Amino acid sequence: MEKGIRSEKVSNASKLLDKELEKWRRRPLGEIAFLQLDVRYEKVRQDGVVFCAVLIATGVMEDGKRTILGTSVSLSEAEVHWRQFLLDLKKRGLHGLKMITSDDHAGLKAARESVFPSVPWQRCQVHLQRNAVPYIPKVFMQKGVANDIRNIFNAPDLTEAERLLEINVEKYKSIASHLSSWMEGNIPEGLTVFSFPENQRKKLRSTNMVERLNKEIKRRTRVATLFPNEDSLLRLVSSILVETSEEWESGKRYLPMDE
Repeated sequence: MEKGIRSEKVSNASKLLDKELEKWRRRPLGEIAFLQLDVRYEKVRQDGVVFCAVLIATGVMEDGKRTILGTSVSLSEAEVHWRQFLLDLKKRGLHGLKMITSDDHAGLKAARESVFPSVPWQRCQVHLQRNAVPYIPKVFMQKGVANDIRNIFNAPDLTEAERLLEINVEKYKSIASHLSSWMEGNIPEGLTVFSFPENQRKKLRSTNMVERLNKEIKRRTRVATLFPNEDSLLRLVSSILVETSEEWESGKRYLPMDE
């Protein structure tokens, strides 16, 4: 009997917590200048052990402070999951976006173009650097290629970045043709950030803001190793995000917005 009472109390507490977390996930949003999107995966027991996609949206408000906009958990990272997630952000009042930063996830790309077709997109430069590796034919070339790409991203302005890109496309055409073609088709997607002031670019050119958040989530979910269902995963992730978002919103300004 005592054990049953304890189980009932735990169940009731979980239900109350879920209501509060759902309220946070459904809270109204306002004007957000910059949006960063990313996905991570956690193991869930579902007819065996499967990987569950955890979508996360973070933003920079007009005052330059960070905030966490929402999260969604599903067994799929397909376009339909991303599209519903982005539509939900929009229905909650998200507006005023100047740029979206993310990696080149196929489902995310299609969903983003559908829900926010006119918002400029910045492909994460950190991921772009990593994406180049499979196109480098020789191991000894990797360091040089990394430096060349980094120099493009660190250029003082768009004109110089495009000039350096053109030079490198030509440089690798004869010695690494696949890399040359990849650079020409992909690197420009990482140059959108040059439309913004120099003192904002470093924090807008990659998804580092949400990547660091993912590391904190990983640190906390590592204890569980395997979640019994999607609801338990969503509960823990949401709890972490609520706590972090409050710290961000009451903390120091993340991005200078004077210009």
